[in-house]
Amino acid sequence: METLHIEIANRVATVTLNRPDVRNAFNETTIAEITRVFRDLDKDDSIRAIVLAANGPAFCAGADLNWMKKMADYTHEENLADAGQLADMLHTIYRCSKPVVAKVQGDCYAGGMGLVAACDVAVSVDTAHFCLSEVKLGLIPATISPYVIKAMGESAARRYFITAERFTATEAHRTGFVHELATAESLDAKVAEIVKALVSNSPNAVRQAKRLVQDVASRELTPVLIAATVEGIAQIRASDEGREGVRSFLEKRKPDWLI
Repeated sequence: METLHIEIANRVATVTLNRPDVRNAFNETTIAEITRVFRDLDKDDSIRAIVLAANGPAFCAGADLNWMKKMADYTHEENLADAGQLADMLHTIYRCSKPVVAKVQGDCYAGGMGLVAACDVAVSVDTAHFCLSEVKLGLIPATISPYVIKAMGESAARRYFITAERFTATEAHRTGFVHELATAESLDAKVAEIVKALVSNSPNAVRQAKRLVQDVASRELTPVLIAATVEGIAQIRASDEGREGVRSFLEKRKPDWLI
């Protein structure tokens, strides 16, 4: 990997953005590598959770300036293909069957906010700043918008999309964009606490619960949706891990996925 560092330990994969000299701004190489790594980890049954982290003082500054210079001369067709790769990367993270925790150790701007929003849980250092800066450059945060709007809500997104204001980690937490704040000294411990909870649960149930939220969110409460949820619980109860979980609880022992 040219732009990432990968570490696997105790059933957890840590994917670290490793371009600190450019504040972990991403280019076509980073996008391709993140997409490939998350697809590979998704298929690896030994992995129970993924942490998306970064080296250096910033988490991610968005798009690399040199990459943006090249895009200035792209044709419409080339821009479509390029944006499609970014969209594919975000969707790959979002739809990954493994739970993904964003560990935000520094400032997070523009496309970097898309990376965080595509994750399931976001933990930020309390000194970080966030910014959706695209309109300052005559652009819009189109590709990241489905994930950012889901994460922070329509009202907050409407403000920060059009003002490009820089806002604090406290504000990001207030909007729901990040779930937890931590000091620089306690960030690792907070992420480890969340990851421990994730890997202690039934891998199949975690996978199905993640998909459940994605499938049910924003859907109208109809008989079709109710029937789908009934079918979902019926299937999970009859699954191997569902049966094992109930048996181990009744027998007052650890389930076999913890052994």
